[in-house]
Amino acid sequence: MNLQSELNNSALFHNLELLANQVVEGFISGIHKSPFHGFSAEFAEHKIYNRGESTKHIDWKLYAKTDKLYTKKYEEETNLRCHMILDNSASMYYPEVEKLGLNNLNKIGFSVLSIAALMNVLKKQRDAVGLSVYADNYNFYAPEKGSERHHQMLLAQLSKISLESNPAKETKTYTYLHQIAEKIKRRSLIFLFTDMFQHTLDNNELFEALRHLKYNKHEVVLFHMMDKKTELHFNFDNTPKRFLDVETGEYIDLYSDTVKNNYEQKLTAQHIELKLKCAQYKIKYVDVDVRENFSKVLNTFLVARQKFI
Repeated sequence: MNLQSELNNSALFHNLELLANQVVEGFISGIHKSPFHGFSAEFAEHKIYNRGESTKHIDWKLYAKTDKLYTKKYEEETNLRCHMILDNSASMYYPEVEKLGLNNLNKIGFSVLSIAALMNVLKKQRDAVGLSVYADNYNFYAPEKGSERHHQMLLAQLSKISLESNPAKETKTYTYLHQIAEKIKRRSLIFLFTDMFQHTLDNNELFEALRHLKYNKHEVVLFHMMDKKTELHFNFDNTPKRFLDVETGEYIDLYSDTVKNNYEQKLTAQHIELKLKCAQYKIKYVDVDVRENFSKVLNTFLVARQKFI
């Protein structure tokens, strides 16, 4: 995985599908037993074709030999619908990264590559995937589909997002989660990628929006994106620094050690409250450190998918 040393920022995410394949293959090779056991979409047997059925899986070679129509039946065929939700606000572009790479990602880069990797697995399983992107507006929506054309369209959109140079300053998560929940009509597995930084301190509205995602018996997983070293533990060298809120423009000059303990205590308390609310609403909460690998995201997906079907 030395691709990041060979490609520039633009080229890297124009090869998003290749990187997604590398992430998935690396994940599988890194464990003793394939997590795809029970999720196989390999050919299993033939069944007689019934008039009116889709001709997509007709075995034409067998037809040439037998003069009868048979379709290929696959193991563990499902009609799983999965919807990815991505927070695309300015805070998701932290930390600043000169050259994005598999081992050098900010929150938006990690989220984009995670979604692409999950799409890779969903594609193999012939499952349908949709995508919503929001910040200060509901920027993008695509319903759940399973076609190759749809898959490539979503990859192109994700690549475009990862290269954004002027992201929206505000985040209106609770506003757009309500709108997204109304759009997803059929029962789906929903994955939300966000750092949970909001333009408002009203957590009640945010929690109500999260609960709305459970509407129509959806299964919801919240991937809480963060750079734990700096955003959670506030580990900076103790020299005078200017800390800037990228979404409001406000800043403060200080020595990090003077606020480190209070900062970590308050942020930890917020995270505990969020975890408790997610547990109350039966939403799977997963904290994701962008300095780590993708195994936590992929493992969470496989467990959630198995429970969902």
